[in-house]
Amino acid sequence: MGRRYTRWMRIELTDFARGRLFPRQPRRNTIQDITPEQFERYLNDHEPLAVLDGYASFCKLHVHRNWTSTRLIAVPITEANRHLLRSGYEARTRDELPVLVRWFEGVEPPVADYLIVIVYDRAQLAKEGTSIAGDWGVVGCMYTATPEELPMAPITMMRNALGVGEGGSGVPLDRAAYARSVAFWESHANWRG
Repeated sequence: MGRRYTRWMRIELTDFARGRLFPRQPRRNTIQDITPEQFERYLNDHEPLAVLDGYASFCKLHVHRNWTSTRLIAVPITEANRHLLRSGYEARTRDELPVLVRWFEGVEPPVADYLIVIVYDRAQLAKEGTSIAGDWGVVGCMYTATPEELPMAPITMMRNALGVGEGGSGVPLDRAAYARSVAFWESHANWRG
């Protein structure tokens, strides 16, 4: 076991992230080989390779080498796999409005090199109706080939701009960041397994 990492204080897995990263019915496109408790313990015991600023002051991204068999979350769209794209209206929680999403079915991405853990500070989580005992709460995780943040999906940016009442964070839409997001997600899609 690694040394205790205290620079960022205590990190806690939120219920929102637990349900998405460790669903009751395991899926191949979520975190593999570990339990939610082992994931949380690892984050608190191992210093990240880097801590990146997120899209707002309350958001940080902790970059870790992938210690699991978790696969890349985003796959480039090519002529060879375009026919495997699917779409539908979905909500992340019962309280959110469904939005149009797309994903691949039937692809086999390589194992990710990095897990980039998205954390919000306790004050922002409280504002969004989530209470944690820790100082930082995990709200998501990106599984990537490089130690860099993937652009937030355009619909997530819009949801954030709508505010806490609609499942967002209340951060206004940044047009330049939105354009970068569209450029990336126009040529990539998540996958399901």
